Amino acid sequence: MVKIQEVYDYLDSIAPFEGQADFDNSGFLVGDINRYVKHIGLVLDITKQTLKEAVSLDVDLIITHHPVIFNPQKSFLAGDLGFELAASGIATIATHTSLDAADGGVNDVLAELLEVKKTEPLPSEDFPQGLLRVGFVDPMSATQLAEHIGEKLYTHVKYFDAGREIETLAICGGSGGSMMQDVLQAGVDAFLVGEISHQHFLDAANKSLSVFAAGHFETESPAMEVLARKLQNRFPETSISVLQQDSPTEIFVPEALR
Repeated sequence: MVKIQEVYDYLDSIAPFEGQADFDNSGFLVGDINRYVKHIGLVLDITKQTLKEAVSLDVDLIITHHPVIFNPQKSFLAGDLGFELAASGIATIATHTSLDAADGGVNDVLAELLEVKKTEPLPSEDFPQGLLRVGFVDPMSATQLAEHIGEKLYTHVKYFDAGREIETLAICGGSGGSMMQDVLQAGVDAFLVGEISHQHFLDAANKSLSVFAAGHFETESPAMEVLARKLQNRFPETSISVLQQDSPTEIFVPEALR
């Protein structure tokens, strides 16, 4: 049998926790790290629904992308997910920005899925190396790239078209508006991100940068399947499951706009 410590050490070897952003809370968050584990569940977020599934599957360790404990809390009461995990005997490890920045992590999985070639880390002054990737796509218009992204990720894409052909693309799964300045300084044709603000779209328009927002959940969730396969290869005697999670948001399109 495998100890949780061994799983933690493996995750640390492929996505070092010390490389996480200053604001993050990746690492071992709930449970006893010296316990043995029989069944590992992976999911982007722990919700009431994913916790219910984990309990039904006798999962004893959940590996998430987003930390279930992110901001400081003064109490853990019944109903809080952290409390419910502990009460259910389920340990939790989060690999958030550590997995974003890792080789083969969130952004590399996203780049491969979207057929972005020759990707490499894009330097940033204020964030860990690797939180941004940059690579090449076959020359296409912004509308064509939006269609390509939407089809590959099965999602709705909001975008700004700077009016020029796109060949170089910066990538940041999840929330990446705070890295807009790094992207602008790199001089790429376009920026793909999970979500950004209205102001960031305006900044991109003023600087003639095409920008695509394809959903926080949609740009990050594919990495969990890839991580599950890596864990299964490393710990073949352990049951590994990707827990079911749907995007927490829906898109309503009025009839007049269809």
